[in-house]
Amino acid sequence: MSEPSTGAARARDKPWIFRTYAGHSNARDSNALYRKNLAKGQTGLSVAFDLPTQTGYDSDHPLAKGEVGKVGVPISHLGDMRTLFEQIPLGEMNTSMTINATAAWLLALYVALADEQGVAREKLQGTTQNDIIKEYLSRGTYVFPPAPSMRLTKDVILFTTREMPKWNPINVCSYHLQEAGATPVQELAFALATAIAVLDTVQASGAVERGAFGEVVGRISFFVNAGLRFITELCKMRAFAELWDEITAERYGVNDPKQRLFRYGVQVNSLALTEQQPENNVTRILIEMLAVTLSKSARARAVQLPAWNEALGLPRPWDQQWSLRMQQILAYETDLLEYGDIFDGAPAIAEKVERLKREAKEELAHIDALGGAIAAVEHGYMKQQLVESNTRRVEAIERGEQIVVGVNRYMESESSPLAGAADAILTVSPQAEAEQIERLKAWRSARDQKAASAALKELRTAARENRNIVPPSIVCAKAGVTTGEWGFALRESFGEYRAPTGVGRAPRNETVGLDDLRAEVERVSRKLGRRLTFVLGKPGLDGHSNGAEQIAVRARDAGMEVVYDGIRLTPAEIVEAAREQGAHVLGLSILSGSHVPLVKDVVARMKSAGLDDIPVIVGGIIPAEDAQALQQAGVAAVYTPKDFELNRIMADIVRIVDRTAA
Repeated sequence: MSEPSTGAARARDKPWIFRTYAGHSNARDSNALYRKNLAKGQTGLSVAFDLPTQTGYDSDHPLAKGEVGKVGVPISHLGDMRTLFEQIPLGEMNTSMTINATAAWLLALYVALADEQGVAREKLQGTTQNDIIKEYLSRGTYVFPPAPSMRLTKDVILFTTREMPKWNPINVCSYHLQEAGATPVQELAFALATAIAVLDTVQASGAVERGAFGEVVGRISFFVNAGLRFITELCKMRAFAELWDEITAERYGVNDPKQRLFRYGVQVNSLALTEQQPENNVTRILIEMLAVTLSKSARARAVQLPAWNEALGLPRPWDQQWSLRMQQILAYETDLLEYGDIFDGAPAIAEKVERLKREAKEELAHIDALGGAIAAVEHGYMKQQLVESNTRRVEAIERGEQIVVGVNRYMESESSPLAGAADAILTVSPQAEAEQIERLKAWRSARDQKAASAALKELRTAARENRNIVPPSIVCAKAGVTTGEWGFALRESFGEYRAPTGVGRAPRNETVGLDDLRAEVERVSRKLGRRLTFVLGKPGLDGHSNGAEQIAVRARDAGMEVVYDGIRLTPAEIVEAAREQGAHVLGLSILSGSHVPLVKDVVARMKSAGLDDIPVIVGGIIPAEDAQALQQAGVAAVYTPKDFELNRIMADIVRIVDRTAA
């Protein structure tokens, strides 16, 4: 029986770009993973770089210890880039690079490789994330102060607009804002405020020819988050599109509707993934994907999905394949792409979109009154708002007001044959770092040292003279300059920066559920003879600080004296802070997979400093066998994402201190 007629036949829409976010260990292994995923039907690459690469350090720098190849691929020089893209035709590939502080450098390496392969720059397609503002607010891979960082962002935009017309020079990124606790309104307003700050910077440079600014605007893209509140997230996407159209027309006078399009890629929410009953994450990922694909007028241009087991550790190729197949089934087995926008004319959708737009405009006006996004970063306003929003979210889950299946409701569970299987996650070989360092040393020895020195000198001159940084960076790439050398050359000119933590010193007035805990803190403090002091540190290069911030806020509200100085501290700095502040307990937060070497380093330094009577506790994405190893090394307690009840953690801390004070 044939289907009833629905009018004239319409062409099936082209699917979005299918990506998986990938990279680990080294360029060779990552290349093999990319080629395997492309063979499975992935249509674009999304490159994850390790933390030393993201923060401008070579793999053999002391701060890179334990971090090499853990959360992405290490790229120290052009040779690594060659290996990473071996047998992958750059002229045909759409490559997304999640890189920010060092975006100009990774773009330079990519362009240098394309030049080497004879691929015309105008053929290159892809994206550099290049959104430094959200790094100060959430992800933490910033290096330089805001002003020179914005200059680098501008330089990439101007270079690519002129020489790489198919390249998106920036993904204004709200993804990590939601991961840090942003409400839909904050995600809209903070991301749009960032885009405005970037475009204002480009416009103020005077480097864009009259009448050509629309082309700059047309190359701006966004990278967003989609959570589990399906209708709200779908409406947020439609609100984004409408607000961007208004801003680009009214503020920048862009007349071409195509240049005003809200073009975005998405990774759906990893914050919602749970360590408990992790198989439920498959359902969560699928629902989140629907929010950015069902509404044609606000459909993502590219989608990358996390794997079901990312709350446990690094996913395996099979896990990534499962997420890729979800996209392919929706695109090719359903009739989604055969219809127009199925939400047009829906009153509930229109009402929700208008409410989001109205509230986002109010927040945008407030940020503008503060002096714009950069001023709101420097004054700590946006960071503080995110910390407070995240606090409300965590408390709602703790109180059971926000239901999370398997976490605070329906917790009875069969044992998982997936999570319980041997090798359920991918682990990076301990030899990967040593091998990468050996290759780096060999590269430095084999290059033309005079050419590298001359290129670095020209880079420093360009930085001082405010010339576009990309052309001399390409020269550096071709001369064999390394990531760390590039990074330190610019550190000499621009300096480094430590962003506000968003964690205030004064406790909140709201004390629901804290009375008993505060009483215990008071009792133990009297026993100690002064206020119980909790020093909290993030060793290594991991910039994901959301968990540490929430621990700091709860400890402060429970009545402890909390010392938290933010991200990227060395073990030596953390131990010195414990000594100076007279810590009664030291907490370490590490989410990059580098917990074993970094924690053991801190523990050893505490012992050498005569501070081994101070208990150390650790939090992060830590497999059970690693937790056992850390406890054997002297750690008093280990917490993972399943430990979501912060008051219980606080009570544990008080008991641990009480025990050591006896």
